Amino acid sequence: MKRSKLQEIKEYKYKNVTISGIPGAGSSTLGKALAKAIGWKYFSGGDFMRAYAIKKGFFNKRNKVHHDATIYDEDFDRKVDFGMRETLSTKSGQVLESWLSSFMAQGIKGTLKILVYCSVDSVRVDRIVNRDNITVGEAKKHIFEREKKNTEKWGRVYKHQWQEWVVEKGRVDKTKPIWFWYPELYDVAIDTYGNSKEETLRIALTALGVKKPIDYQKLFASE
Repeated sequence: MKRSKLQEIKEYKYKNVTISGIPGAGSSTLGKALAKAIGWKYFSGGDFMRAYAIKKGFFNKRNKVHHDATIYDEDFDRKVDFGMRETLSTKSGQVLESWLSSFMAQGIKGTLKILVYCSVDSVRVDRIVNRDNITVGEAKKHIFEREKKNTEKWGRVYKHQWQEWVVEKGRVDKTKPIWFWYPELYDVAIDTYGNSKEETLRIALTALGVKKPIDYQKLFASE
């Protein structure tokens, strides 16, 4: 007898997944593949914000690189981010992928928090160059300036939550600066420099408790 989606979810170790990482790490690649592999709903914070920015005229859709978070007001950031937190609290079968999705999942039971990172910055730059068809200089500016601006803004916006969810819970020492991608904040940290996209997906599926066979070649062939 074929199991329902709800029955499958109950057999897993977690009912939802969040995936976070900075540009070029591979969080979007993992998020899309994971959702497809297990049939869960996928939400990309980056895609959502980009579509919103284009609709509101904040951003030219012909621009290949993504924009930074400073073009939005703080209330809109909070609305989107706390919306993800509400989703994780009330729904199941969700794969949420964004810079802050795992930070917003702090303290939410039943959520697997995955950090995707690349330990070699030059590889991250190369990935952005190939993805967006831009120069190395443009890619470096896009990655590092965007990281700096976003981290500074979110550090101000979520200073209170950082203290309450992270420092007071002893997750990260209070002397450390606010940085939303410390491995201590995650259940699993995957270095995509040393792991292929297939291996990265396999690690995530294992952490989730998925035991059914996955055809990795077929899964990624349709990209």
